[in-house]
Amino acid sequence: MSDKRRRAYRQGHMAEMAAALFLMMKGYRILARRYRTPLGEIDLIARRGRTVAFVEVKLRGEREAADWALTPRSERRIGAAASVWTSRHPAAMEFTQRFDLVLVSPFRLPRHLADAFRPPN
Repeated sequence: MSDKRRRAYRQGHMAEMAAALFLMMKGYRILARRYRTPLGEIDLIARRGRTVAFVEVKLRGEREAADWALTPRSERRIGAAASVWTSRHPAAMEFTQRFDLVLVSPFRLPRHLADAFRPPN
């Protein structure tokens, strides 16, 4: 792995940790981190009350760049991985499920966008 790739991996991991801490401060319980399936990966799966949130974390140097970081392909990948997770956790079918985005920028609090997107079917 190149130094550039290793640094990006480390920064992404730190952004996910910051997002998880931020969500926990808001009352969420983290159910899974970096949940991987053959169809895709979900950065965080969190629960608060009767809601399960599939969370994508984006780290960008500027907040505006982070706002546009989610592509339709990413949405499909996250949606497919969420379907796999839900099939393996049938009790989750009783909960409201949504797809959130946490934007992480240097020297700022993370920004949590609840119900930020809906993956295409």
